[in-house]
Amino acid sequence: MPKIIFDKKNVLVTGGAGFIGSHLCEELMRDCKVICVDNFCTGSESNIDHLLHNPDFVFINHDMSEPIDLEALPELKKFKISFQGIQEIYNLACPMSTKNFEANCYATLLANSYVMKNTLDLAVKYSAKYLQASSSVVYGLRGEGMPERVKEDFKGVIDILSPRACYDEGKRFAETMVNDYRRMFNIDTKIVRIFRTYGPRMPLNDNQMIPDFVNNALDNQDLTVLGDENFSSSFCYVSDVVDAAIKMMDSNLSGPINIGAEEDIKIADVAKFIIEEVKATSGVVFSGSVLFMSNLPLPDIFVARNELGWMPVVTLKNGLKKTIFDLQAKKQIHGFGL
Repeated sequence: MPKIIFDKKNVLVTGGAGFIGSHLCEELMRDCKVICVDNFCTGSESNIDHLLHNPDFVFINHDMSEPIDLEALPELKKFKISFQGIQEIYNLACPMSTKNFEANCYATLLANSYVMKNTLDLAVKYSAKYLQASSSVVYGLRGEGMPERVKEDFKGVIDILSPRACYDEGKRFAETMVNDYRRMFNIDTKIVRIFRTYGPRMPLNDNQMIPDFVNNALDNQDLTVLGDENFSSSFCYVSDVVDAAIKMMDSNLSGPINIGAEEDIKIADVAKFIIEEVKATSGVVFSGSVLFMSNLPLPDIFVARNELGWMPVVTLKNGLKKTIFDLQAKKQIHGFGL
């Protein structure tokens, strides 16, 4: 790894204006100079507005499916990349819209191929440590042949021709690229498989149920579960996921490592808690499932707990309260239903 000439590491975060990416950038700002790259496919400028004034943060609007020359960008001259290089790369660049999943199919294909190549080539160029944000979808969906909790050595059950395959199989291919680049170019790579995550800055009106639950409850409208009364999931608060990613980057581990909460929670119970918390008069209704909101497996986090020294610390109750507070504040500022 290149010698750090100046006082802070240069860290590149692709997909940094997204839900998880923006929280990661915010945390990295404590000790690093952060280059946030996003093209707002599913990210949002509002997620990073509060970081733009910081001289150690630079945002680059760029589609990472196209190569990028960091040293040629005038806004990055102050980071002296030609001398110091890039020390770490966190790749979170992949469309994450439930509502617009099919419309983003092509962008998802590129994210899991071209974006992988371009970010990994930067890691090779700068001998940078590289972390890939993979997903629990590499294991497949709950069903026959799926253990109650999946360990990292579970090979998965994936339909490579399904309408979801651009994301599910794409994430598997992305992991293959990371592993092969590690082997061929001797770079330090890491893979974390992230399970269902929630918290402030989740997009609204995107069929991602928790933020839409909160928004509807605040307006005393019914909360719609995209599935039946048995639809359940684990939920990990975003700050815990960010903590895991940074711990992984700082470790000697390569992974893959499961990152998520182990408790299985019925979605309807989450909706009822939100209704009670905001003292709403809403009801809970059920509708047909959508393509990208499916029953995902539960994680076995033995490796994360014992080798990485990580486990979730934010309870679902406290995490939901923080998420509700964030959305209430936004509604008060904007004065409408977001």
